[in-house]
Amino acid sequence: MVNKNILRIISDIPENVKLVAISKTKSAEDIMMAYETGQRVFGENKIQEMSAKYEDLPKDIKWHMVGHVQSNKIKYMAPYVDLIHGIDSLKSIKILNKEGVKNNRILNCLLQLKISKEESKFGLGEKQFKEIIHSDEYKEMKNVKIKGLMAMASNTNEKSIIRSEFVHAKKIFDEINNRDKSFEILSMGMSNDYKIAIECGSNLIRLGSLIFGERNY
Repeated sequence: MVNKNILRIISDIPENVKLVAISKTKSAEDIMMAYETGQRVFGENKIQEMSAKYEDLPKDIKWHMVGHVQSNKIKYMAPYVDLIHGIDSLKSIKILNKEGVKNNRILNCLLQLKISKEESKFGLGEKQFKEIIHSDEYKEMKNVKIKGLMAMASNTNEKSIIRSEFVHAKKIFDEINNRDKSFEILSMGMSNDYKIAIECGSNLIRLGSLIFGERNY
C-alpha cells in the first residue's frame, strides 16, 4: 500500500509542492517501498533513529530533521542532514554554523514560526522571527542558511482557524521572500491539513500516516 499511497499523493499535489515522507518509527523495508516509487526525501524526529537509517539506506536519500531540535544533538546529524525544519532560537543557529564549519558544509534550516495558540507547539513569535532573520549576527555566519519558514497549525477540526493561521504564516513568508529569494521554502501541512496548507501557499508538506499507515510506537 505504501507504493500506491505515494503515487496517489504525488498525482494529487501541484508540481511545485515537495513531499517529505515522515518515516519516524517505520522500518527500512517500509522506506524502501517508498524509495522504489521515486520518493527521495524522508523526515525523522529523532537524530539517533535518523542516523541509523542514514547508514543503512541508499545515500541519495535526503534526510530532513522534522522534530524539535536539541542543540546538543546537532553535531550527530551535521555531516549528512539535508534540511532541519524546527529551529527556533539564535543559539541553535550558532551551533549549526559551528558544526557546518567543522564538516565543511552549509547547513540548511527552516525557522519555526508559532502560529497556533496551543502551548504544546514550539516556535518563534513574529517579532523574534524577523529579528533573527535580519540580525547582523546571522548575516555574518557563513555555514548556516535559513532557507524558509516552517509552521504547524492548531490541532482542530475548525478549518477556518487552520486557514487563518496558514494565511498569517504565508504573509510573513512573502515579506521576507520579496527581499531575499533564497528564503524560498514554506513548510506547512501534515496529513490532516495539507490540502488547506497548499491552498494557502505551502510548497513543502510533511506526510506520514497517509503514506505508511499508523505509527508503531
